[in-house]
Amino acid sequence: MGETQVKTAHPKGLWVLFGTEMWERFNFYGMRALLTLFLVNSLLMKEEEASLIYGGFLGLCYLTPMLGGFVADRYLGNRNCILLGGLLMAIGQMLLFTSGSIFESNLDLAKIVMYSALGVIVFGNGFFKPNISSMVGSLYPKQEKTKLDSAFTIFYMGINIGAFLGQSICPLLGDVKDAGGIRDIHAFRWGFMAASVAMLLGTILFYFLKNKYVVSPEGKPLGGLPSKNDASDFEEGEAQKANFSNKALAMAGVAFIALGFFFHYVVGQNLIYTLIYSSGLALAGLIISDTSLTKIERDRIIVIYIVSFFIIFFWAAFEQAGSSLTFIADNQTDRHFFGWAMPPSMVQIFNGMFVVFLAVPFSILWDTLRAKGKEPISPVKLATGLVIISISFFMIATQVSYIGTSGLLLVKWLILLYFLNTCAELCLSPIGLSLVGKLSPKRFASLLYGVFFLSNASGYALGGTLGSILPATGDKFAKAKELGIDLQAVLDKKITLSADQLALLDHHQISAQNPIFAGFEIHNLYEFFMVFVVLTGIAAILLFALTPLLKKLMHGVR
Repeated sequence: MGETQVKTAHPKGLWVLFGTEMWERFNFYGMRALLTLFLVNSLLMKEEEASLIYGGFLGLCYLTPMLGGFVADRYLGNRNCILLGGLLMAIGQMLLFTSGSIFESNLDLAKIVMYSALGVIVFGNGFFKPNISSMVGSLYPKQEKTKLDSAFTIFYMGINIGAFLGQSICPLLGDVKDAGGIRDIHAFRWGFMAASVAMLLGTILFYFLKNKYVVSPEGKPLGGLPSKNDASDFEEGEAQKANFSNKALAMAGVAFIALGFFFHYVVGQNLIYTLIYSSGLALAGLIISDTSLTKIERDRIIVIYIVSFFIIFFWAAFEQAGSSLTFIADNQTDRHFFGWAMPPSMVQIFNGMFVVFLAVPFSILWDTLRAKGKEPISPVKLATGLVIISISFFMIATQVSYIGTSGLLLVKWLILLYFLNTCAELCLSPIGLSLVGKLSPKRFASLLYGVFFLSNASGYALGGTLGSILPATGDKFAKAKELGIDLQAVLDKKITLSADQLALLDHHQISAQNPIFAGFEIHNLYEFFMVFVVLTGIAAILLFALTPLLKKLMHGVR
């Protein structure tokens, strides 16, 4: 009896990590739902600027895990990093609360506090994130590694229950409009306060339960100080430490600087985006240059890189949730849901909700297909995810082409978009995480999770750039009309405005020209959404075409 039980139940430690991560996601997603609206309404930024800050902030949140993973592997160990990260994030949210309390009396100071808050959250997230993911894998004995797909799906549900709670509670407290539709710009801070409290809860929970439950199959505590590791923690014949020669480190440094110049001066990215793209590529190059790698290990790492590249396009489309889609929900959507007018920042909630409902069915689907010997290999699942997200944006593009600049999008279309995006995400994100776990040599596990998260970061940065090319939504045309300006004629360059009129539009955060992307002018929302359809569609086709090659390079890993 005891024997069978061991095989079916997941270790209790999974639930402790699940709980800690759940509160962390509450804090992160709750704040994310409010951030762009806070920047535009309280700190008086343009939507374009808010999208770029949002993309940069999210991108950096996935860049610092590199640093956090490195510090944990070398110095502090996973647990200490999780506690440190949790406290930093709670402090960051309190700083946002402060910014939301003082902006009226001192706007410049409020902006400085807001940037510091985002900085503190970025570092906290960096210590927290990689260390939780890499501990999930270590809870299972070697012979049960096949359980990792379902373990990560359960873990993923924890993430999304947290996201769901954060996206419902923080907007209810922070995104408040009165009966006349006038927004209370002072309410945002209460949403940030709730996020801070949630993070403290998660950190305290982990602190008290970690010694009892977060242990390896043999009962040794996981994630202690690295100096206490012993040889039995590694697979047989596997090198225990990555050894980078000084030459390799120097070359990676040079590559980082050269790439930085390229992205900043040639491609014209801002400094934060430049940092994200160049560090990702430099790190990837450094890992592959390690002399201790065998051919099979190197092949498998190349698969992680190829998959990571395609994932960038997925996240760039997916992450429109917090920027362009929130602005559209705010400005050009009929948000009546069964008679109740939802706060715009809350429309994103459907993503977390669908994940909670669909995670188990998807997990069962893979298990059933596996039992029949028909489970597709991971790259096929990922390509399927890209196809689904491409379809979802095509659907929205067709809808917005009907409504023009004066009609309102029905909220049900956004809900359907989030439903399809969630199906796409379940083919992609947990599968990607577990693929990295299965393919990476143990000594590189944290670093390769770092590379994987860097592809997320690049996706968010690209998403920020793409979100900032959102053309004028209906509310801008209405506002311009109030000011006595025909915005459509201005955008079509049929009339030229005086300097005063231009200043007036600028004061109301309205742009007097259409955004440009890759040399194309984006005239309307239909063209804006088609950008995503094309990008994700091409990525899906290429990934399907590469599948036979990837299968060979994976050397038997599914």
